[in-house]
Amino acid sequence: MTNASEALRNPQTTHDLTPLRAGWGWIVALGVVYLISGFIALGSVVMATVVSVWIVGVMMIIAGIAEVWNAFKIKSWGKFLLWGLLGVLYIVAGFVTFENPLLAAALLTLMLGALLTASGVVRIILAFSMKRESPWVLVLLSAVITLVLGLLILAHWPVSGLYILGLFLGIDLVMAGVGWIALGLGLRRAA
Repeated sequence: MTNASEALRNPQTTHDLTPLRAGWGWIVALGVVYLISGFIALGSVVMATVVSVWIVGVMMIIAGIAEVWNAFKIKSWGKFLLWGLLGVLYIVAGFVTFENPLLAAALLTLMLGALLTASGVVRIILAFSMKRESPWVLVLLSAVITLVLGLLILAHWPVSGLYILGLFLGIDLVMAGVGWIALGLGLRRAA
């Protein structure tokens, strides 16, 4: 299948989509929730950034607890100390994100900008090394956009740390909402 609309119209996939078609309204409702959440995040990107950092902090604490738990299952004293120390560092870093979420957002944004810049450079090199028969121009275009985005984030850092994560979260939620709504309405039309 080349796209979703062909999959929806193909009679062979009809039986696979029956449960989804029955719940198309719930899928559209989920999309609306995503869309509203995305617009709220875009309306207050600083708050969305803080919430994003809090979520990262929670995940770090959970990962740290798992590391410490796993350390107690190791028989070797040296490995126990390394795993335990790693877990404690994750837990401390998680609590630091709660203590100062804007500093954590600035650091995460700096890493994001650096990684996007590096990714753009590597993909530019990849694009020029691809055979001319392949879609190397699209890879190059994607690479240039990624590179420019990374450089813009870095050029405005540390101020960009206040809004970039929230902006990305808001855009992601809006795009996911549009996707869910389109899927639900497509399922409705196919039914």
